[in-house]
Amino acid sequence: MRENTFQPIFKELKREYEAAVEQLKGEQIRIQGEERRKTVNEETKQHQARAQYQDKLARQRYEDQLRQQQALNEENLRKQEESVQKQEAMRKATIEHEMELRHKNELLRIEAESKARARVERENADIIREQIRLKAAEHRQTVLESIKTAGAVFGEGFRAFVSDWDKVTATVAGLTLLAVGVYSARNATAVAGRYIEARLGKPSLVRETSRFTVGEAIKHPIKVPSLEERVRDIAIATRNTRQNNGLYRNILMYGPPGTGKTLFAKKLAMHSGMDYAIMTGGDVAPMGRDGVTAMHKVFDWANTSRRGLLLFVDEADAFLRKRSTEKISEDLRATLNAFLYRTGEQSNKFMMVLASNQPEQFDWAINDRIDEIVNFALPGPEERERLVRLYFDKYVLEPATGGRQRMKLAQFDYGKKCSEIAKRTDGMSGREISKLGVAWQVRFL
Repeated sequence: MRENTFQPIFKELKREYEAAVEQLKGEQIRIQGEERRKTVNEETKQHQARAQYQDKLARQRYEDQLRQQQALNEENLRKQEESVQKQEAMRKATIEHEMELRHKNELLRIEAESKARARVERENADIIREQIRLKAAEHRQTVLESIKTAGAVFGEGFRAFVSDWDKVTATVAGLTLLAVGVYSARNATAVAGRYIEARLGKPSLVRETSRFTVGEAIKHPIKVPSLEERVRDIAIATRNTRQNNGLYRNILMYGPPGTGKTLFAKKLAMHSGMDYAIMTGGDVAPMGRDGVTAMHKVFDWANTSRRGLLLFVDEADAFLRKRSTEKISEDLRATLNAFLYRTGEQSNKFMMVLASNQPEQFDWAINDRIDEIVNFALPGPEERERLVRLYFDKYVLEPATGGRQRMKLAQFDYGKKCSEIAKRTDGMSGREISKLGVAWQVRFL
């Protein structure tokens, strides 16, 4: 009975134990699942961290490569610039050495020829004297025979001519009229030639002029000058000087190439109602001894202008350099002296405008003849923006929208784009910005 009594209790305890075991198994399975999820999450985090670290390393490697490539490019550019400078220095040194060797060889050749000629003359002195003596004797004999023959013929003719008084009178009158006519025609031709050359001709040193020559009158029969609004105080003073028939002031313009010195000189002449003539100093040195005559012709021609002439000398330092240096030749020094002689006093016929990139090379006497100095520096931000807008309209907008072949332009803020381009063109001259506009037209139109 006791066994039977505990039997159900044991069964109940067994069921509770089994239920507890099953519950423990389920709890263990749940715990294992949570651990597995935590492990997976941790592995995922580690994979993400590893991927981010690898990406960071890759970006750092790429940035390091870019920096190394940039440094390499800068080093290559520096080496190229140094190479170009070395090549330029070597080229200059080679040219100077070649000129020195050529000068020495020329001196040696002249000395050798002189010595050889003197030696030959010394060796053949007896033969030469004998030849001269024989030629003189033959020439004397020939002259004597010719004189005898001519005397006989002339005597007979003169005797017959003198015996007829009418022939003598007519001959004297004809010879007198002929001499007067030849002398008058020669003087009249010379005067007319000088007048035509001074009025219509163009000196060889003048490359471009607004004065009418015969050829320019045929090519351009009508020429209407236009006023330039940006010509300021100098143009006003020059125009007033011309209107009052006063003495013109000479101007020196210096600055980097491409900053508008030549253009300003042309606009100054047009705004003032004057003629202009352009010559360059590089054309003077090769003329040698003819430089003095050419220089006088230029100023003689300038003095014949009725409207007043603006004489623009580009690259003036090429022949107006200091006379104390040894590099200037005697012919160039004589040309410079002629220039100084003709510009010693101010004139009411012409004004002189000099342009140079290196004004410090001028002779001291040139500085004494300059009344006003104008510095043409590189354009600033506002000037660059105006130039960019000007050339953008001229080379892009007008060719694309005008004419027969119109092209469709993309819609964007042209003013903003021109402002951005103007900021990037810092350090560029007006000529370089103009070339940039031409490049736009060639590339995009």
